[in-house]
Amino acid sequence: MNYSTHTEDFVKDLYLKIGIIQPHQLNYKSIANALGIRVFPAPYNGPSQALFFKNVPFIFLGRDLTPPQIWQDFCHELNHVLQHTGNQNYMLKTWVEYQEKKANTFMYHACMPTFMLDELIANDSSLTTKELQLIFNVEYDFAVKRLTQYFNNKNMPKWNSAFLLYF
Repeated sequence: MNYSTHTEDFVKDLYLKIGIIQPHQLNYKSIANALGIRVFPAPYNGPSQALFFKNVPFIFLGRDLTPPQIWQDFCHELNHVLQHTGNQNYMLKTWVEYQEKKANTFMYHACMPTFMLDELIANDSSLTTKELQLIFNVEYDFAVKRLTQYFNNKNMPKWNSAFLLYF
């Protein structure tokens, strides 16, 4: 029997609520628009970040990022907007580390949602990592890590995940 995690359920509920049901709909601009988040290029050459100003959420994305990196960073920062509060400059280091780990976990699930992977893989079990990387617009190493998580969580035979990892 397969169980879903809180993060998987949260991502699925969020996406279904804003009408996202297929990978081609995963677009940071449409997600931000649906959620009332303002997204801008970072005004400097620093990392992406999220912040609130007068209760309005903003995400600033690094200027030198590739499209897959923009998508990945957006999903990381989206978690901060949706589930975190406070200014990390005033938090204990351990709390900041906790928030960052949670945002990274969310990022993998938001970029390549389990419910979409379930459908794609059920319909075509011969999909390769490279194909899924392109479908979800993520970096190859990102896709490898996410698919490893996916297959491990599904308790699927190792040969399935190994097949996807190398082709």
